Amino acid sequence: MANTITLARIPLLVIVVLLLYLGSPVVQVATAFLVLLLIFMDTLDGVVARHREETGMLGSKLDIAVDRIVELVLWVAYANLGLISVAIPIIVIIRGGLVDTVRSFSLVWGETSFGMMQTKWGRRLVASGFMRSLYGLSKALAFCMLALALGLRGLWAGTPRAGWAEALWAFAVVLSWVATILCVIRGVPVLVEARTLLRDLDSKMTQQATE
Repeated sequence: MANTITLARIPLLVIVVLLLYLGSPVVQVATAFLVLLLIFMDTLDGVVARHREETGMLGSKLDIAVDRIVELVLWVAYANLGLISVAIPIIVIIRGGLVDTVRSFSLVWGETSFGMMQTKWGRRLVASGFMRSLYGLSKALAFCMLALALGLRGLWAGTPRAGWAEALWAFAVVLSWVATILCVIRGVPVLVEARTLLRDLDSKMTQQATE
């Protein structure tokens, strides 16, 4: 059930992108609420998994993969629509590729992705509830506000409310950069500690293979 909810986010994501590109301004405004649903489903699948005791490696990896797909597709779409700088998806893609590569070795060490962190400052920036919530909230607000701004800029163009739409768009851009900066900040400790974690990777894998 939980994995079904997770996978259902992908077709919903496709619908969201199509509506952002092809929908009328009114539809684009409504799409902001679909974006909110898309984000809420990320929380819902975890709640359902714990309630039904369906937590496991497959669900965990699937959740991470779909999260990445949703995040990257939305950043790329918003950049292509001219709402944010193309620098944002480029930064997020580079950061994600490097960090996820390091984290892919967590099983070798018998740790979770967050459990790999060895330093206190690294755990605080990467794994603390506060930083994870702050990053998630900034992304959620940015994604919803960008969709809303896209629709309102078209809906209110040439009216006295046009200034409000532009102000909302500017606020959404600021939120996008806040989310990007937090993304980098949370990725730096993983890359800094990677030198130590991966130093004896080959010997560790050889040891596991012979056990």
